[in-house]
Amino acid sequence: MSENPGELYAVVPAGGSGTRLWPLSRAGHPKFLHPLTGTDASLLQATVERLAPLADPSRVLIVTGVAHAAAVARQLTELPAENILVEPSPRDSCAAIALAAAVIARRDPEAIMGSFAADHLIAENDRFINVIRQAMTGARQGLLMTLGITPTRPETGYGYVQCGGPVGDGPVLSVEEFKEKPLYDVAESYVKSGNYLWNAGMFVWRVDVFLSELARQQPQLHAGIARIAQAWDSPSREEVLGEVWQTLPRISVDYAVMEGAATVGRVGTVPGDFGWNDVGDFHTLGEVLTADSGGNVVVGSDVLNTPSVLLRETENLVVVPNSGRLVAALGVRDLIIVDTPDAVLVCPRNRAQEVKSLVDELKSKGDLHYI
Repeated sequence: MSENPGELYAVVPAGGSGTRLWPLSRAGHPKFLHPLTGTDASLLQATVERLAPLADPSRVLIVTGVAHAAAVARQLTELPAENILVEPSPRDSCAAIALAAAVIARRDPEAIMGSFAADHLIAENDRFINVIRQAMTGARQGLLMTLGITPTRPETGYGYVQCGGPVGDGPVLSVEEFKEKPLYDVAESYVKSGNYLWNAGMFVWRVDVFLSELARQQPQLHAGIARIAQAWDSPSREEVLGEVWQTLPRISVDYAVMEGAATVGRVGTVPGDFGWNDVGDFHTLGEVLTADSGGNVVVGSDVLNTPSVLLRETENLVVVPNSGRLVAALGVRDLIIVDTPDAVLVCPRNRAQEVKSLVDELKSKGDLHYI
């Protein structure tokens, strides 16, 4: 039996470069390492802190890339060094989450594990912890649990989960199907029906249940992860990891495991309403951080006392002063202004999602030093 069945192992996959937050977020210093929380804490630090009521540092594992491992260790000094799992190259979320599950299973074969993204903001922590506890109940019953978010609008930028009836007499609902990011009218019908939740990409399950479902649906990925896990505590870890990792399929955990598990009735959800935000772009950041009386948000500093920003007759700006230079704006509204040492971005707030296309263009031109 699990040594502490009531406790959770919390896994935080910390990857991706957050291209919609360019030029602040770069491949070498991605968004989860930045203090975008309205406090001095980075998104990653805030994530670990938020999970403290359920998982002390010995039970928190970060999966990150080679380029970020040192920065992650510097930001999370309370974590044991062996709890930072370094993937040799990005293979999407399934490989990262499966590696963590296999490492946890070696310590505690029936452990309950939760996977939580490193770059989300949560406004109401107590509610968040309560929803995870409810999800752990479903996980103990052998379900792969996904945390669903009660939708507040017909959002086309998120995937959805279609809910079925309750499982048992608790708050757990069965998940019938995962849905891709929809068109607006489809999203509208989802929200009106009341049977759909946003897919937040946060999961809770027993590691043995997840690994057996991985073996059923993704035998090659499972076999590779099993080989790596077997060598994990031996001198050949790096050699086996280097050899096997590059052969693993690049696939998200939703596609690889959750969608197929839902079709055979093995996925459950608990609806959550805890002020969740995935900080996908600068416009969103402007909505969740504290604004001044004109609706202007200055990211990463105290709005009332910011010598690096001078705003006159402006409304609804999102300003990111990150170069040490003064950023001044006069008589403009609804803009994003991001100033970094080597790149400046100015765009309308309602086109924040399109910032990614600039990064794509820089890539195609070969200007990789800006990325």
